[in-house]
Amino acid sequence: MKVPASRFLCSDDIRERFARAMSAMYQAEVPQYGTLLELVERVNRETLEADSTLAERLAAHGELERLGAERHGAIRVGTARELAVLRRLFAVMGMHPVGYYDLSAAGVPVHATAFRPIDDAALARNPFRIFTSLLRLELIESQALRERAAAILARRDIFTDGCRASIELHEAQGGLDEEQAERFIAEALETFRWHRDATVDLETYEALHAEHRLIADVVCFRGPHINHLTPRTLNIDEAQRRMPDAGMNPKAVIEGPPRRACPILLRQTSFKALEEEIRFAGERQGTHTARFGEVEQRGMALTARGRELYDSLLGDARGRTVDLDNAAHQRVLEEIFADFPDDEKTLRREGLAFFHYRLTEVGEAAGRVESGNLEELIERGLVTAWPLTYEDFLPVSAAGIFQSNLGGGHSGTYAGSANREAFEQALGAPVADELALYAERERVSRETVLKALVG
Repeated sequence: MKVPASRFLCSDDIRERFARAMSAMYQAEVPQYGTLLELVERVNRETLEADSTLAERLAAHGELERLGAERHGAIRVGTARELAVLRRLFAVMGMHPVGYYDLSAAGVPVHATAFRPIDDAALARNPFRIFTSLLRLELIESQALRERAAAILARRDIFTDGCRASIELHEAQGGLDEEQAERFIAEALETFRWHRDATVDLETYEALHAEHRLIADVVCFRGPHINHLTPRTLNIDEAQRRMPDAGMNPKAVIEGPPRRACPILLRQTSFKALEEEIRFAGERQGTHTARFGEVEQRGMALTARGRELYDSLLGDARGRTVDLDNAAHQRVLEEIFADFPDDEKTLRREGLAFFHYRLTEVGEAAGRVESGNLEELIERGLVTAWPLTYEDFLPVSAAGIFQSNLGGGHSGTYAGSANREAFEQALGAPVADELALYAERERVSRETVLKALVG
């Protein structure tokens, strides 16, 4: 019997429910993550209480509602077949592949994309995103080990029959009703669940582990198990400072740009991955280290010009921050990033960051005006400009987080280079250009206010 389209849950509803269910599951599996959520909520509350201007600005632009719902997670899969089904799974929740990330240059044998919502309304409702990496078996030096890993991955199916059926049902009828959506969420969660039983014997695990710890993590288990979730904080420096007192061991340095008056892009830290007991085929016991809790502080999205400046300054810092503790690391970054403008007006006028424009109450009551100059309209109080939140990831930071929580392994870079074409072929679809998405959102908002004021 065909379900009327009017009974379908919107993808935003399904995504929101899935994000909550994923968080509950991960807290049950990794209790320390629940402690991290409490710490971040406390830091955010105190930050807002201490800065009423920030609280008012966030409230005025709808950012407070999404702050508490903010999560991102990360998984790693082993085959093109797995990645292609994940694309269809995330599509049920209105999540699209955005951006191509090559981590091989940083010594991590994967390339990746981020599945996330892309339009303003969906992002405002729930911006849940999953950073999804695909193992690059071709980067394993040993042919015998490559073939061994490929054979192991070929034997597994990381999706339940119920999950596949739910995806196919969604595709066939164009949506899911309440009962069908709940069944989909329950079945999909099984793909991300932790399994302490490895699918390989200890010798195979150790051989893959010696090549790279991440390879062992991807290949040796029944599924890709979510390896971290990430709440969003308004003060990552304070969250990092408080982690030890809450019983967490933070990574050595905060990844990304330094603390600024106008935050840009993404800053990330985490508590170190936990050592967990596992049982290998043949009943031998051992341990595996992969799962952790991350914290992120998101700033504004930068234009191509802004990213070029950011990447240049980050390159200048790279040789000066080796082996520094976090305090010294941040001081060096702050010194170097003094060359990056740190006020919204300059960032906007120099075209370094993306903004969303909308009419103020005065603008809505103004009627028609002669000038179509946005800066003049902003100065007159008719239009307000709010920086677009950066919704994506930074390859160098992602590699830093991975390496901190994999505890070593392969050093240096792989011989492989970026291969977006191969990734998109495995995915079964092109990945969206994140800069184009921000530019389009800015363009639409700009044209909307100018049409209302100037005609």
